[in-house]
Amino acid sequence: MSLSLVGIILVQLYWVNSSLKNNDEQFRLNVQQTLGKTSENLERQEGYEFLKLYNHYKDSIGHPPSRKEMYPFYERNAGGKNENIIYSDNITGGDYRDLFFDKDDVENLARSKARKENGESVNDFKYRALGYSQPMKLFNFELYVNDFRNFNSLESWLTKDRVQEMLYAELKQNGVDTKFEFAIYNNGLPTKIKSNNFAYDKTNFYERQILGGDTDTSGYRLLLNFPKKKTFLFSSILGITSLSIIFTLVIIIAYLSAINQLIKQKQISEIKTDFINNMTHEFKTPIATINLALDAIKSPKIFDDKEKVQRYLQMIREENKRMHAQVENVLQISKLDKRELEITKDQADIHDVIEGAIEHVDLIIEARHGTLTRHFGAQRTTALLNDVHFTNVLVNILDNAIKYSPDEPVIDIYTENVKDFILIKIKDNGLGMSKISQKRIFEKFYREHTGDIHNVKGHGLGLAYVKRIIDDHNCHIYVESEKGKGSTFIIKMPLIN
Repeated sequence: MSLSLVGIILVQLYWVNSSLKNNDEQFRLNVQQTLGKTSENLERQEGYEFLKLYNHYKDSIGHPPSRKEMYPFYERNAGGKNENIIYSDNITGGDYRDLFFDKDDVENLARSKARKENGESVNDFKYRALGYSQPMKLFNFELYVNDFRNFNSLESWLTKDRVQEMLYAELKQNGVDTKFEFAIYNNGLPTKIKSNNFAYDKTNFYERQILGGDTDTSGYRLLLNFPKKKTFLFSSILGITSLSIIFTLVIIIAYLSAINQLIKQKQISEIKTDFINNMTHEFKTPIATINLALDAIKSPKIFDDKEKVQRYLQMIREENKRMHAQVENVLQISKLDKRELEITKDQADIHDVIEGAIEHVDLIIEARHGTLTRHFGAQRTTALLNDVHFTNVLVNILDNAIKYSPDEPVIDIYTENVKDFILIKIKDNGLGMSKISQKRIFEKFYREHTGDIHNVKGHGLGLAYVKRIIDDHNCHIYVESEKGKGSTFIIKMPLIN
């Protein structure tokens, strides 16, 4: 069972780890797709910016300008040249016309216009739309845009807010809804187009070359990182992971509960075995005594001696009462467990009840040459109780004080008032008990372990009975004890106002 539980936990951990890896891979693909789309948008916007400048200059001079005619115009209108830009005139790849004009729309429009204008070709219409009267191939768009990029800084036509809007829209469309930081670098150096909190981390960023078509000749690169990437990835599996954790915890709790029940059952089995052994031992002694007394009475020498006969009969009566008391304790505990024992309560004087309990053990103390001293300091002593059962409570405690005193028992009984309560303290000079035993002495069948030595008679039911009666009287019972220094039982009982 333990192996299965460990296996379940390992499978859950493997699943979570695999899910995170899969989510990370999907996240990477979504980000790369976002960067690709953003790169296209930036190139398209760059083309639009060039066309605005180009058309403005064309209108000012009255004809489509050549590249060389554009240079002086760039120099006069260049807005803050970026010192990090390296000029180049060798871009040969990428069809910018595809970025700025929808092929199908242009083709359809060109055919329509051509038909209306008596057989004008599609190409003738294209270059005429740009203001040329010569073939379209002479207008190399890539080189014009490259000149525009060389003479105009990125910051002159692009803002960080615009880039952020593009990235945000594309990321959201690709299902990446988490905080991001970005920056555009030129030849390894940062430009002003970057978010406020961007920090370059070579171990955690995504990048793509931009503004260079498909030839990768531009020095511009768009960098993107996600400060809360791990949180975002984990949140995507948080729901199912939470359920998995909950069910795993349920299994662990059920497992621990089963183990706990097994341990308790084993303890109960051991306690019942000890109880049976103790009961057997306790019954053997009185049975043996009764048998010996009966055998003695049968003897002709004893049978005619009335004094000895009476003595043996008294012994038989006492041992019989002792066995009856043990059986009665067991029956009373059983009835208390089933809530079948009816306990009626009446007003009574606590001191009178204590005196009645002392009478039950007085002869035993005297036979052991012990002493019992009363310290009745309570002034208010009227309480609501069941005289018989509460007397039994006190007798059980006094009997334990006698049994667990290896020498002559010395017992002190104190009473005192504390607010609306009376405290009854029964102190002895006996063996005392350990801290562990103090916590368990009111458990049914519990006795402090002494091996196979039965020097102290008992079966672990007396104090369990005491606790149940005390609880039924709305009282509290405590014990203070130390090994070798005796014990003190304290009963706190409410008084009648």
